[in-house]
Amino acid sequence: MLAAVLAAACTTQVPPMHYDSENTAAVYPAPEMPAFEQLPEIQTLPDPFTFADGRKLKRFSQWESRRAEIMAQIQHYEIGVKPNTPKDCVTAELRHGNPEPPVWNMPPGVPVPDIPLAKDTMVVKVSVNGEELLIHCPIIYPEGDGPFPAIIGIGFWAGAGSLPSKIFTDRNIAMIGFPFSEVMAHHQTRGEEPINRLYPELQEMGAYAAWPWGVSRVIDALEILGDESRIDLSHLAISGCSFAGKMALFAGAFDERIALTIAQEPGGGGAAAWRVSETLGEVETVGRTDYTWFKESMRQFSEENVARLPIDHHELCALVAPRALLVFGNPDYPWLADEAGYVSCYAAHKVWERFGVPERMGWSFQDGHGHCQLPESQWPELEAFVDRFMLEKEACTDVQKAPMFENVEPEKWIEWGIK
Repeated sequence: MLAAVLAAACTTQVPPMHYDSENTAAVYPAPEMPAFEQLPEIQTLPDPFTFADGRKLKRFSQWESRRAEIMAQIQHYEIGVKPNTPKDCVTAELRHGNPEPPVWNMPPGVPVPDIPLAKDTMVVKVSVNGEELLIHCPIIYPEGDGPFPAIIGIGFWAGAGSLPSKIFTDRNIAMIGFPFSEVMAHHQTRGEEPINRLYPELQEMGAYAAWPWGVSRVIDALEILGDESRIDLSHLAISGCSFAGKMALFAGAFDERIALTIAQEPGGGGAAAWRVSETLGEVETVGRTDYTWFKESMRQFSEENVARLPIDHHELCALVAPRALLVFGNPDYPWLADEAGYVSCYAAHKVWERFGVPERMGWSFQDGHGHCQLPESQWPELEAFVDRFMLEKEACTDVQKAPMFENVEPEKWIEWGIK
């Protein structure tokens, strides 16, 4: 009965599909951040509906301040500060033509997709502390005048990340490339990356703070260009696979202007819950992840100390709420810790359920294909989310596909779940 009352209280208003600002929670102060030895052990997944001071979230209007707490904790304990950069520090220029040759940034072994070449480049300039950083974003436009929905694709020079570009070109959706290495290298040298010229004091920053910062500056630039960009800013998506799947998830979690986040095979450090991963053997855990992506101090939460983390990655996923999130998994690659990804998605979905929009979050885990190669059997799930959240068409997005984990009991990890 109590659960029904709480659910009803949380659904008195229909949550927005996207927001006009990067972070509506920026006005809230950060909670107290206890030192490692003062943190309590939490063996199950922390409750996203309980504030740091013990208060319970009772209505959707409180989610903004709860998001602020979760974001602050993730930055403090895991990735470092995502800088708050005023928009007046950003300028944008749209250059026609394609003067730059393709540059592929994905690791060896990931196939290069068959995508058309971009014919326009958006040059984003960020000026801070007397220093400048340039981001060159190739844009593939559909035919016509627009404005067009757009997907920011991470990993390749242009396109939809590792997703099949045909799904987007067939729907007259623009594709914007994000050259992440112009912000921070795939394996950073701390203090010596492009973003460090602007923020030299943030040497402990992990890549998953830096890269989402760059994505946000790209969106700033689109806003600055306005009609000239020919992009419909109310229907932005972001995608990436593997390390770029993590990047897409962090970017979507930390920038509320993104309407649809598609995290493809993000693995440990992405959608997978650290606590669950620690029980699975030789998978990506806190102690085994790439520390150029996170703060070095996160190592203190390795192994049994993972229980001291005040947050976990079901809450990273939940930061996307009430906007749309689709997570793809590939259990053929044990390192991805997809069982932990499934449990995390199941737990995160409780947030969308509480707010009365469960259809905005889904997951699809399927084996039998290569890493970062979405099989055609998973295209319908992707197409449904694209149609519904980028084109506002009728589509069924009730996607909860993970047959290989049917014997897993995610409820044991979420004592706070609504029954």
